[in-house]
Amino acid sequence: MTEQNVRFFPADTLVDFMKDVFVKLDVPIEDAEICADVLIRSDLRGIESHGCQRLKMYYDRIVGGIQSPKTQFKILKETATTARIDAGHGMGHVAAYRGMQLAIKKAKEFGTGAVSVGNSTHYGIAGYYSLMAIKEGMIGITCTNARPSIAPTYGVDAMMGTNPLTIGIPTDEEFPFLIDCATSITQRGKIEVKARTNSSIPEGWVITNQGDLATDSGEILGDLIEGTSALLPLGGAGEILGGHKGYGYAAAVEILSAALSNGPFMKELTLDKGYKLGHFFMAIDVDGFLPLNTFKKISGSILRQLRDSKKAPGHNRIYTAGEKEYLSENEREKTGIPIMPSILEDLKFLQNELKLSDYPFL
Repeated sequence: MTEQNVRFFPADTLVDFMKDVFVKLDVPIEDAEICADVLIRSDLRGIESHGCQRLKMYYDRIVGGIQSPKTQFKILKETATTARIDAGHGMGHVAAYRGMQLAIKKAKEFGTGAVSVGNSTHYGIAGYYSLMAIKEGMIGITCTNARPSIAPTYGVDAMMGTNPLTIGIPTDEEFPFLIDCATSITQRGKIEVKARTNSSIPEGWVITNQGDLATDSGEILGDLIEGTSALLPLGGAGEILGGHKGYGYAAAVEILSAALSNGPFMKELTLDKGYKLGHFFMAIDVDGFLPLNTFKKISGSILRQLRDSKKAPGHNRIYTAGEKEYLSENEREKTGIPIMPSILEDLKFLQNELKLSDYPFL
């Protein structure tokens, strides 16, 4: 993405627009605010694949009856430290927000809270929910399954979703430790970004059902839908670079997301069934182990020692997880959010279709 082919918009403008879009689609205003906040946080943190780019997808799914604009958060089973929730196939962001809220509430009282959510939908960036726990002085863990896209090691058939496993940890620095990534070597959203700019993907991200490594981003998106290509797990094909480890973590996420919510999994997560995803959330109160400030000092010291360690030739900086996103957020709060032409066309469509006149996209 270059400055010649993008426009920059203030985050507040995009938040208001996305909220209005959701409200026009019959999402309750409080829920629309949650959805918009999750999406803008993604764009601010430099994760364009899950920000404004996704707005049209949610529009299509709600209008197409694939998911409900209203989220029925129903507790199916509950103990002092755990709960299993049915989300009514509503907005995944709202179900996830309330799921982590409940986990945090239980952790405040009993030290740990764990919540599974079933019958849900795409919930945006997983890191958003771990950050919720961090703000309360807790460790936050979340994962979710998704429509099939990852092939198992030594396989070529898309079986599991990109299945992010996300862990957020408080530190004494200006930013926390936050590892927020898919268990695949890349994610479908990044390929969508490449396709929007007619860019190829690196060899080794995607395997065809013939065992070849594909690089044409546009063709790959169609092949993923048809099931003739699959994403490779973290580490890539085979075991030499640890692909079996990424495969194992993806399978663990599938089990935590589907089995604990008693929901569908892998090839059962199809569009004709509405996906019906499962999520898992855990909050751990640090004060149950030692004073929060002591913990934050130790975790911060670990990160600082990592960044201060000897650099490889040609590199003058080492980052820790969540640092680049924090820097992006600070920068984009000032400069605005970059919107590429193809996404701008989606925003224009939504503005016209929903008769939202007070925005600068047209």
